Amino acid sequence: MSDYVLSCCSTVDIDRNLIEERGISFLSFHYEIDGVNYTDDLGVSVDYKQFYEAMRQGAMTKTSQPNPEEYEAYFTPFLEKGQDILHLTLSSGISGAINSANIAAETLREKYPDRKIYIVDSYAASGGYGLLMITLADLRDRGMDVDKLYEYAMNNRLRLHHWFFTSDLTYLVRGGRVSKVSGFVGTVLNICPLLNVDFEGRLIPRFKIRTKKKVIQETFMRMTEHAENGMEYSGRVYITQSDCYDDARALADLIEEAFPRLAEKVSITYIGPTIGCHTGPGTVALFFWGDPRID
Repeated sequence: MSDYVLSCCSTVDIDRNLIEERGISFLSFHYEIDGVNYTDDLGVSVDYKQFYEAMRQGAMTKTSQPNPEEYEAYFTPFLEKGQDILHLTLSSGISGAINSANIAAETLREKYPDRKIYIVDSYAASGGYGLLMITLADLRDRGMDVDKLYEYAMNNRLRLHHWFFTSDLTYLVRGGRVSKVSGFVGTVLNICPLLNVDFEGRLIPRFKIRTKKKVIQETFMRMTEHAENGMEYSGRVYITQSDCYDDARALADLIEEAFPRLAEKVSITYIGPTIGCHTGPGTVALFFWGDPRID
């Protein structure tokens, strides 16, 4: 058994079997569909396709983050077993979860003064968050101790790129990221905005692109511009999608053809319900290691 726990939130949006195989613990967020509460447990309680079909039929959704008491209850069993904790939270530019985690950590440090509890703002979300966690698991498995792994996470989290687009502006308008007027005009003109996550972990619209075919190409181009070692990129690539697999597959095909040294085939998974409540159906997100985010 490792002398520390590598931990995250359920918003990593990677396969639950992979998380369990890699020995990564997670704490679940919560969400509602038409007033009914669910736990974001990586697709166990509600099938992802069922979730997005409900949204397409007009279901109202909302999310809530774990409170300090939930974090405390989650962390305590690890500490009681004598394990230290390295927990990465969903980006503070998207969620206040890090505040709850820090409150719980402060309380527990007083109860377990011999234990280390590191809380890290990932500045990441969805598959980018997941890619960061899998990379940290690689380093842990090679023998990196908790102090050095904490330093690595802090020093490298802004090298994780997030680029994503949506073919349905409804949920960006609802969340205030696109104005109602822009949303109406964008829908009429068939505009698919291309967004990314900035150096403070916030979702930022970057380009207004007409047609899905063109925005897929532009998303691919962002990787050619920013990927670590350029076209010789040899790391992992993750894509998450909200029930629009064909669009994600089209992007993955471009990447696999252009980047011959990838560590493995592009991973395509669902955007989970916590993030999906805000993106809605029709979103594709691309994640890879690259140059530091500076804006």
